Amino acid sequence: MVLFSKLRLAINFFQKWWFTLRAKRILGGYGEGLEVNKRCLFSQQTMVKDYCCFNGMKILGSGKVHIGSYFHSGTECMLITENHNYEGNQIPYDSTYIYKDITIEDFVWIGNRVIIMGGIRIGEGAIIAAGAVVTRDVPRCAIVGGNPALIIKYRDVAHFDQLKQERKFH
Repeated sequence: MVLFSKLRLAINFFQKWWFTLRAKRILGGYGEGLEVNKRCLFSQQTMVKDYCCFNGMKILGSGKVHIGSYFHSGTECMLITENHNYEGNQIPYDSTYIYKDITIEDFVWIGNRVIIMGGIRIGEGAIIAAGAVVTRDVPRCAIVGGNPALIIKYRDVAHFDQLKQERKFH
């Protein structure tokens, strides 16, 4: 059993190293402390800041994605930056695409299987509950969930700001 545990740790270490190396080759830019624990699909239009942690994310489309520092993602998340043009010259849609950027500010945590549509800004310190579909901007320190994602409540902003000032980051 001990041998199996050590083997599993070694495999996890190698996978993390490999997925992080692949991300660094693809991303348009990244800061220090990048951590990619599971297979992810990134684009060259994606920029990430320091100490971001990805656990299986797909970034689809050719729109730009900016992700702030200390970002954490759950598994099977999707950021969708382009859509078909349903107001074009054909139905149900024509051959053109509409590109919309996504901005995720610092200290954001998104749960498993979250979908974020293009044209969205997620404010600093926001938490997105598992399974949420984000179709509107999310304010600073908001906790949102559902389909479409709605504000459930807000974090204690004074406590958040104190932890930020004391540099107590995960």
